[in-house]
Amino acid sequence: MSACGCNSCGDPGTDPAGQALGDRLADWLSDLQLGEHLAEAGLPTYVRDAEGHARWTDPATGKAMTTAQLEGLDRQLHSDGSDPEHAVPVALLQLRRRAQVRAELVASEWFTYEGLAEVRGATVNATRFAVHRANADHTLLIVANDERTLVPAFQLTSEGEVRPEVVPLLRPLLAAGMDAWNAWAWLTQPAALLGGLVPERAAADPEEAELAAHAAVRLAERVAADT
Repeated sequence: MSACGCNSCGDPGTDPAGQALGDRLADWLSDLQLGEHLAEAGLPTYVRDAEGHARWTDPATGKAMTTAQLEGLDRQLHSDGSDPEHAVPVALLQLRRRAQVRAELVASEWFTYEGLAEVRGATVNATRFAVHRANADHTLLIVANDERTLVPAFQLTSEGEVRPEVVPLLRPLLAAGMDAWNAWAWLTQPAALLGGLVPERAAADPEEAELAAHAAVRLAERVAADT
């Protein structure tokens, strides 16, 4: 029991109802594969103790959460949708999807400066300079991943040069300041604006190239309007 005399304000570790709630929330989020995205969303996080119980931490204080705080978190996580009992935290689902997409992209083909330099038969320094110049001109997509710079391979020829047909797609997106990961995903996955066609592939089809370029311009306009 807490200093105020009620169980709901106290440490869930000594409050059976609070411990049960903390475990239930952790189990629910784990089943949805959302637990690992809590910190990124600015939400409280949990770890399991030796007995398998969830120990929740308040990100603002770094202290264990009280039962009252867990009850508030429960309401917050179930606040999306018209049916709170079955609602899911949409923001966390979006973070999970973004993480899945990024993992898929990183699993596809890309180059580091060193790898691209080898393909081009150039020095690493010359390749790095050329890559950043092309990116500044909005004709080459580069993506920061941890401490590495990735050059997605879809936009390059077998000689390591930019595919000319992809430039009309790259230019408006990069000029609009579109997030590099989002641009990579949109360019290489089926796009609603293209009726399910993959933009970078459509750009190589003379019958679809103009439509693909138009879709890139429309998307760039949306991105610019949101910034």
